[in-house]
Amino acid sequence: MRVVLFLVSPVLLTAQISGEARRLHQDAFVFDGHIHVINRQFHDGTDIGQRLKGGQVDLPRAKDGGVDAMFFSLFIPEQYYPPRFETQHALRLMDKALEQIRRNEDKIAIARKGADLDRIRRTGKIAAVLDLEGGFDIDGDVRVLQRLYKMGLRSAQLPAHNWANNFADSCCAKRKWNGLNAHGAEIVAEMNRLGMLINVSHASDETIEQVLKISTDPVLATHHGMRALNGIPRNMPDALMKKLADKDGVIGFHIGNEFHNRPMFDWRTKQVGRPFWDMSAVGEKERKLSIEDIDRMVAPSFPMMGTNAPDDILMSPEEWIDVIERAISVVGEDHVMLGSDWDGGPTPPRGMKDIADMPRLTQAMLNRKWSETRIRKFLGGNLERVFRQVCKK
Repeated sequence: MRVVLFLVSPVLLTAQISGEARRLHQDAFVFDGHIHVINRQFHDGTDIGQRLKGGQVDLPRAKDGGVDAMFFSLFIPEQYYPPRFETQHALRLMDKALEQIRRNEDKIAIARKGADLDRIRRTGKIAAVLDLEGGFDIDGDVRVLQRLYKMGLRSAQLPAHNWANNFADSCCAKRKWNGLNAHGAEIVAEMNRLGMLINVSHASDETIEQVLKISTDPVLATHHGMRALNGIPRNMPDALMKKLADKDGVIGFHIGNEFHNRPMFDWRTKQVGRPFWDMSAVGEKERKLSIEDIDRMVAPSFPMMGTNAPDDILMSPEEWIDVIERAISVVGEDHVMLGSDWDGGPTPPRGMKDIADMPRLTQAMLNRKWSETRIRKFLGGNLERVFRQVCKK
């Protein structure tokens, strides 16, 4: 029975990974395009350098999982938007990220440009590319964006997570602009000028299509899914995936069952009473609160974990790799990557619990007879290519 995977000891679970898979995983450059790393520390005061209880991410477990580099993602929850605290919170999270990285400078270092990856790799440390999930400023003040860039931010979303902002529509909120407005186009141009990666995850189809038309650089969808396999607005249709690939962009695949496993999505929606992206209840109540009130409101949600779903509806790692194979049939193996979203709310494949289990994916790829070249591209090579191309300064 499948349920036994949750009853075996960590030692037995580890034994399922072959020597070949371990060698390849350790030798490959594993570069994950979306990992939540700092929100937990902001609220509970823990240290990313310590092996933490609960959650899915810390630096010791990332090392156990063979991770060499990550998009070190800072998340602005929707509750900060109504009272207009999003910029203040973005700056607070940046300060906390820089403090945590300094505190653990023996384990991790910031990568601001492609050449930094080589330097950090030689030290054996993990490379952190600072990434913002959510709105840096709902109005899109480019001076805020420029300030965050000077602090080290190298990737940012256009929409305000699952809210629309005043320049770009989200996938999961009422449309305001049918994509980008004129100021949104100016922000795209400024990100191109700075050498900053544009992340279209959480953007509407129209926003993605318009960004692809006007950006002079490749574009990333750091943690996404395929609408052909689960018809939800958070996923991308094949036609848009092809356009992103034609721009030499890369699509990161979310590790959560909710994205590609329809029975699991339906089960979670029924349990929670709404789709996982629905933030329509956020608004008037939050508008009257202080930033300290908002902090207390959202703190219990971190780290964001998946649900305790029945084992018989969860995908196996091999079934998750089937999703990537389907994507490769649409866009080719040069345009897919890992965008796990650990500690951002995923319910991972059966038998995986946290970032230390990443070698299970390499084993699943070998089980599916992937070539070593394809495995290396997916685990990090494709994201590294785009990061080097865009972040040169």
